[in-house]
Amino acid sequence: MKRFRFGLIALVSLVPASGQAQKAYITNGSDNTVSVIDTTTNTAIGSPITVGPFPLGVAVTPDGSTVYVTNHHSNTVSTIDTVTDTVSGTLISVGLSPFGVAVTPDGSKVYVANSGATSVSVIDTATNTVSATIPVGSVPTGVAVTPDGSTVYVTHETFLSGTVSAIDTATNTVSATIPVGSLPFGVAVTPDGGRVYLTHIGGNTVSVIDTTTNTVIGSPITVGFAPYGLAVTPNGNEVYVANSSLRGNSVSVIDTTTNTVSATIPVGSAPTGVAVTPDGGKVYVANFLSNTVSVIDTATNTVIDSPIPVGNDPTAFGAFIQPAPRFAGTPGSKNCRGTSVSALATKFGGIDAAANALGFSDVRTLQDAIQAFCEG
Repeated sequence: MKRFRFGLIALVSLVPASGQAQKAYITNGSDNTVSVIDTTTNTAIGSPITVGPFPLGVAVTPDGSTVYVTNHHSNTVSTIDTVTDTVSGTLISVGLSPFGVAVTPDGSKVYVANSGATSVSVIDTATNTVSATIPVGSVPTGVAVTPDGSTVYVTHETFLSGTVSAIDTATNTVSATIPVGSLPFGVAVTPDGGRVYLTHIGGNTVSVIDTTTNTVIGSPITVGFAPYGLAVTPNGNEVYVANSSLRGNSVSVIDTTTNTVSATIPVGSAPTGVAVTPDGGKVYVANFLSNTVSVIDTATNTVIDSPIPVGNDPTAFGAFIQPAPRFAGTPGSKNCRGTSVSALATKFGGIDAAANALGFSDVRTLQDAIQAFCEG
């Protein structure tokens, strides 16, 4: 296959709600576009969004309002407004051949792996300008942030001495360099922040890092051929791994209790990016050579519906699905619902606009979700 090296007040927990949908943003490399998928209907909606040359990496901010897309061939990052699904602002210049991208949990910073350089660019989301450039190892590719926002893990796709850099976000310096073996590529952190899972694209394996000691634990987990992207379910019980080689065309499911493969799921041709919905019910897989996205039901680990047509050479390397919306207030507090409604109305210019922007079918459904959240 072809492969390229290269707000709200007092925000608290996430709320999966009946009737509320997230959108998935799929980078189409050869088209210079991003396709948008409605995860309720499993259909592509609107016209593909034109971004920069050869988009690869993608990450959605925690509030779901903005998508950051790395444009591999122009050394830039595009931003997409998820309310209008249009490009917002100007291109952000970063380092050479940007690949992976991730946003901190507080939404204040975006970390971009510049695979053609030995650096990671840090974007300040308040200004959408680069606030720091961090020297790291060769060929930085995948990026993931711990849930507490303290550490960014970056893979280095090198052959004989593959490593992962751990970046301290308080100082934007490398705090540890972890030897992991040949060609580390995709990376994801478990919801409890205790482990990092990473693919070895040339070794058909996945390694596991203990974040307390920043060392590899256990033996490599054998998966399918040329594992690319991966994603952990919200409950931390499974890791879904896209096996990109045409010899596999599959997704491996790792049971995190035993760190063994519990299922292998056939998908489209050359699967690359993979992401899980906020409720953990579905997994979306970008099929690079099929120009489609497959949807997996996590309850049965089978593909549901027909493949969703997108653009040419979809990659979707990163966390490409919108998170569930966040509401203001503290669950259990008497004024939580009023605070949440007021904050949403202020942010979006009315509660009707808020329901539409957050993907709820109507205002009543949004109000029910707020009520459920506030009851704790």
